[in-house]
Amino acid sequence: MNLILMGLPGAGKGTQADKIVEKYGVPHISTGDMFRAAIKNETELGLKAKAYMDEGALVPDEVTIGIVRERLSQDDCKKGFLLDGFPRTVAQASALEIMLQEMERSLDHVVYIKVPKEDLFKRLTGRWICPTCGTAYHEQFNPPKEKGKCDKDGSELIQRDDDKPETVDKRLEVNLEQTKPLVDFYEDKGYLRNIDGQQEIDQVFTEVDKLLQESRG
Repeated sequence: MNLILMGLPGAGKGTQADKIVEKYGVPHISTGDMFRAAIKNETELGLKAKAYMDEGALVPDEVTIGIVRERLSQDDCKKGFLLDGFPRTVAQASALEIMLQEMERSLDHVVYIKVPKEDLFKRLTGRWICPTCGTAYHEQFNPPKEKGKCDKDGSELIQRDDDKPETVDKRLEVNLEQTKPLVDFYEDKGYLRNIDGQQEIDQVFTEVDKLLQESRG
């Protein structure tokens, strides 16, 4: 079972990835994990990637794609994989398609956890945290007993910079711009499977699981 998991920030992609891995036993491969492993193992491509990262530069596609190839060639990927964070561009998606053909493999599904931008905005900007004990709250899903105060120690709750409205809005816009060409690419290829991410977590997974069960046939 060869899968790509997509979703905008706040869509619950990480939670669903954990559930897929737990049930189906495929390795969850994120871009960050791949880079860290390649650098730690001092592979040729890992060292190339590190040189770019140390300079604060973007790692070129050919290096990233090579690292993905290295990772997908490992034994634990023989029965399938769950890719997360790759591909990020249509060029990377095309390269992945060629790479899988060369490996005599193919994608089964691109699972897109779909949530409207306005809902994601509410999810992300509703997060608050206690600066003293680190307890996290959410205005809608897990509010404190007293607005703005930690239940445990009474500290004034704060909002992280990346959860502030202006930051969240920009982050979502950038991600939407990046994601749309990929969504169109995989829709045209017939791989895209839209899952309604506005449902409860377990209901979202029920839909994902049904899709994966059907494809196993």
